[in-house]
Amino acid sequence: MSFNPTKFDYVKHRKIYFAITIALVIVSVLLLSFRGLNLGIDFTQGTRVEISSENQIKEADVRSVIEDAGIDAEEIDGIQFAQGGKLANVTFVGEFSQEQISEIKQSVEAEYKKEPSISTVSAQVGREIARNAIYAVLLASLGIVIYVSFRFQPLYGIATVLALLHDALMIIAFFSLFQIEVNLYFIAAVLTIIGYSVNDTIVTFDRVRENLGLAEKGGRKVSFDELAHIVNESIQQTIIRSINTVVTVIMTAAALYIFGSEAIRGFSLALLVGLIMGMYSSIFIAAQLWLVMKGRTLGRTKRAS
Repeated sequence: MSFNPTKFDYVKHRKIYFAITIALVIVSVLLLSFRGLNLGIDFTQGTRVEISSENQIKEADVRSVIEDAGIDAEEIDGIQFAQGGKLANVTFVGEFSQEQISEIKQSVEAEYKKEPSISTVSAQVGREIARNAIYAVLLASLGIVIYVSFRFQPLYGIATVLALLHDALMIIAFFSLFQIEVNLYFIAAVLTIIGYSVNDTIVTFDRVRENLGLAEKGGRKVSFDELAHIVNESIQQTIIRSINTVVTVIMTAAALYIFGSEAIRGFSLALLVGLIMGMYSSIFIAAQLWLVMKGRTLGRTKRAS
């Protein structure tokens, strides 16, 4: 018997979805508490040196070049290679002075005949970037609440943002679990996922509002069971569109991860994880949360009458 997404009851098992989601949130919080995040120099303090060459670059040669510049190779935090080994990204925990940067440039240029790209971040700048990244996510969430509340109702906005916070937390927890470096690309990926997830959720809510308007035509009040049927029917009517949209973007993100450079690999991976979790939250969390909150207002209305 084949599974038909347009016939499945998405509302009936909402308590199971909520239980799974709560368990994922608890595990994610524990992960962040005990493992934390592998913050890149964009959010802490350090220096990145990008070395390019016509030939393949060897790690031993990179360390030798760094030592020729008067810097202990032990200060190297990590070396990542891309473009078939012709590009090396060398990171250091410490912040380099202008004199050290000049020495590295001379040493690298003498060895590889190309001037390296060097970026250094102080502790203060790192803290400012981290703070601004948090503000960006919070302001995006606030803007979504205002927009959805204005276009629909406040309950729609609350359900949407709770689903978005779930998506963002899942991406962060994934990066914490595997200790993948978190940089500015990661923040860009989170904001991108928020946009895609909101798009899917609003499409579903738009159908819910349309179907609910038809059911309440003439001032008729709907029961909770009718409301649950409307939500389930709305998800069924939009599920194929949601799946097709997300799958096409996932294919693009997967191509970026496989064939893209090392610099955007973290961005691509965050997109992959976020798109999957965004599709899950749009289908199994957002509308069901709205149903529960709306159902409680129905109960209060009955008691008031």
